[in-house]
Amino acid sequence: MLFKKVTTSDVKTIALVAHDNMKPALMDWVVAHKDKLMPHKLYATGTTGSVLEQKTGMTINKLISGPLGGDQQIGALITEQVIDVMIFFWDPLEAQPHDPDVKALLRLAAVWNIPVACNVATADLLITSSLFDKPFDKNIPDYERYLCERTQ
Repeated sequence: MLFKKVTTSDVKTIALVAHDNMKPALMDWVVAHKDKLMPHKLYATGTTGSVLEQKTGMTINKLISGPLGGDQQIGALITEQVIDVMIFFWDPLEAQPHDPDVKALLRLAAVWNIPVACNVATADLLITSSLFDKPFDKNIPDYERYLCERTQ
């Protein structure tokens, strides 16, 4: 695969996702970091987004529920280079009926070089990074160049 360098904005677009058992941990984390998250654009799957909006008063771009396709909507936003960071508190101890969608979402985040936090410790490291509020360079797949070379 061919890659290209892109620079993120200082204002990040952040996906917030949590399995049912992990929603309280995500809510607590967002409340604890509300001031740091406020300047950024936030997306969340349905139930998570609604609860976050009610609890924090923050504007959340709500997608549909994860099991109904919200995970895939976030995946599409990743491939469209809309999402810069994903906070996804998934439950490693409980099987999810939409587990293939979860794995696909994490795969897309890896392919498109999106920082992902799957637990509070990693989310804390991300949000306290000196790069969180600043532009930073990253490599992503250069799909246009890839298509051009494939058709020649």
